Amino acid sequence: MSNEVIKRPFGLIPAQGGGGASSSAFSLVRRRPPRRGPPYTNTTESTVAPHPLPSHSSHTPGRGSITRRAAARRRRRPGKQPYCPLPRTPPTFTSHLSPGLVNRAPTRTPMAMMLRAAAIRRAAVAAYSTAAARPETGLYGFDVLRTAKGFRRFVDEAIQRSDELVAHIARLPPSAEIVNAMDEISNTVCSVIDSAELCRNTHPDREFVEEGDKASMRIYEHLQYLNTNTTLYNAILKAESEGVLLTEEARKAANHLRVDFEKGGIHLPKDKLERVNQLNLAIAQLGRKFNENIMIKPGFVDIYPASRIPRNIQHNFKSISRSRQSSVAEQSNPVNTTRQKGLRILTDSGTLSSALRWVADEEVRRQVFIAGNSEPRENIGVLDELIDSRDEFAKTMGCKSYAEFAIRPNMAASADVVMAFLNEMSHIVRHKADEEFNTIRDFKRRICNQKSADLEPWDEDYFIGMMKSSAHSVDPSVVASYFPLSQCIKGLNVLVESLFGATFNQIPMADGESWHPDVIKLSLHHPDQGDLGFMYLDLYSRKGKYPGCAHFAIRGGRRLSDLEYQLPIIALVCNFSSSRGLTARLNHWDVETLFHEFGHALHSLLSRTEYQHFSGTRVALDIAETPSNLFEFYAWDYRVLRTFALDETTGDPIPEKMVKALNASRNMFPATELQRQIFYSIMDLTLFGEHTSKPMDTISAVADLNRKHTSWNHVEGTHWHTRFSHLINYGAGYYSYLYARCFATTIWHEVCQDDPLSRSTGSALREKFLRYGGAKDPSSLLKDFVGDSVIRNSGSGIIPDISSLRKEVSL
Repeated sequence: MSNEVIKRPFGLIPAQGGGGASSSAFSLVRRRPPRRGPPYTNTTESTVAPHPLPSHSSHTPGRGSITRRAAARRRRRPGKQPYCPLPRTPPTFTSHLSPGLVNRAPTRTPMAMMLRAAAIRRAAVAAYSTAAARPETGLYGFDVLRTAKGFRRFVDEAIQRSDELVAHIARLPPSAEIVNAMDEISNTVCSVIDSAELCRNTHPDREFVEEGDKASMRIYEHLQYLNTNTTLYNAILKAESEGVLLTEEARKAANHLRVDFEKGGIHLPKDKLERVNQLNLAIAQLGRKFNENIMIKPGFVDIYPASRIPRNIQHNFKSISRSRQSSVAEQSNPVNTTRQKGLRILTDSGTLSSALRWVADEEVRRQVFIAGNSEPRENIGVLDELIDSRDEFAKTMGCKSYAEFAIRPNMAASADVVMAFLNEMSHIVRHKADEEFNTIRDFKRRICNQKSADLEPWDEDYFIGMMKSSAHSVDPSVVASYFPLSQCIKGLNVLVESLFGATFNQIPMADGESWHPDVIKLSLHHPDQGDLGFMYLDLYSRKGKYPGCAHFAIRGGRRLSDLEYQLPIIALVCNFSSSRGLTARLNHWDVETLFHEFGHALHSLLSRTEYQHFSGTRVALDIAETPSNLFEFYAWDYRVLRTFALDETTGDPIPEKMVKALNASRNMFPATELQRQIFYSIMDLTLFGEHTSKPMDTISAVADLNRKHTSWNHVEGTHWHTRFSHLINYGAGYYSYLYARCFATTIWHEVCQDDPLSRSTGSALREKFLRYGGAKDPSSLLKDFVGDSVIRNSGSGIIPDISSLRKEVSL
């Protein structure tokens, strides 16, 4: 979406220039990185939003201080791809919000009513449509969004309000009020950007989607103006230098604002600043084009006869047919022509994954793999232009490479530090990864009765799946019977109640607030502290919706006065399927994904920062994925699963033996998956690092890195990286997933594992980590939470301690 995704607009929006990942950028939209699937295909999710558009995400060019980006928290999981900014002097920009969005206690209904069966949901469509014609409020509670065209007024009012605040700042003496007013500009602009980001990815009404797109582009143009506004820059310089900021968070905010302005080039001579602005726009447009190509050109393979595909997965593919003559003698007689049935396999990430996992016919798998990893060819040229534009941008900003520019504000501090860490990890994992490769190859040879058969990339998912099934007899349908979606949502409630003493309660929405009858709204409520924040759940798949699972920020938390706090509002978006009027049943991978995204949600809901600039997931890129990775551990722990994973018929908890089998299956080939993530990170860093020649031959470069850092063959003619959208949203920042995994593993072992559901564990998580958002230095945050050993100094930067991860992966 984060995510995702435009470049750095304004010094008030923490982000990174040149369209890459940045500390600010991560804040709004978080997704999971690509994981299991063929070595070169994203099997967990489609890596692009259905309506790709530059947005103010944390990974975008020139993301500025004021907005911190929507992509920041369209956070998503890493994938197996390669296939996924107190008291205010002008009034605050909350007048559009309906009652219940500030700290008030709305009406609640029992948790048991949170999820409705599909039949009830379908019956509500007609009533929903009628109600939508006479809205009492607007989309997400913004009164101005009663209609799609309300986005136009939303942008107009945001521009007017931010201009008023700029004029107000120009009249202020150096003081903390300058930081407050700038944070309000950020809050104002983010309200538009984040709402438009969520709308264009989830709204079923095309008019809303199109108006959201237009709003994103208009507000981005205004952000470019704000990012280069010398009145704001000079004001923050004076506030920072004259010692008038009395709190640590205010000083940190001022420093971030100044640095973010400078990352946009505001300190450069006029000619260079103009060039930087041109490059930012070009980078945003190239990123959009790259993602659009992925979406509209997935590739396909036609398979005849249809019997070559297992019957139980044929419904995933399109039925086709062709003429077939009955016999040679009858070829000249068209009357006797019969039709042969076949299947068209679109090689988007989801269908590609299904085919590679379940099709026994190796030739079919080979064709599907090659087709899926050879499109879109147009992105070869788009990526070349993007690399050159980011490189020129970084050098104009005084850096030797885009990777250096992107990483400099993070804990790692230097591309050299990150590359040394990745090379060390690659060396450590290689021996075990080679052993796992040989184990899979030998298994294939036995099954196929071919003593010299080679193991190819299109074999990985098929034979690993077969090996896991034979070693651990776990029936996926039986496992899924313990995870109906309604029970999984109750599991999230178990987590917040056990850890934090809070509960989720469903609350009614005003007419016009929701975008689909499936959507429900929850408040996170504490008996002593009141409502802590609000979360929309949009969990079922539908046509035109963002295809993966992601966390979207709608509004960040911030201090309004000594007595009032602006509560965070987020949306958790998934694509679970339901049929026959029954609630969806999740496989365990889906449960893990849900918990991953929920980690992002808790980060947003439980942070309590003075400034929205630091709210929730608006943190240093190096630690942005830490809470989400941490909560994945909860999805695998029997002590947690037994509290909500209950048999649909008997009510019995999931057997401990079954959970042990699931864990054993997951742990069969851990080095293979870790090696893949290391390879992705090295590839990302290499493409945006220093180049000895131009243009760079990315196909050859990626093939060479594959041979050096993985145990698998490169398939000639393929270029999977041209559909790897993390290059757009996380440019030179994909390594952060490995950082986060190391940090989360250490936190789990040191803080959570002994008693994962205890109130003491929850208190530590909330008070020492989640509450700070991005307001505290990340290295100090980690050390105060876990201990000094969680990080290591390396040259000029910081890297994670890997001892807990090595133990987890049995290295």
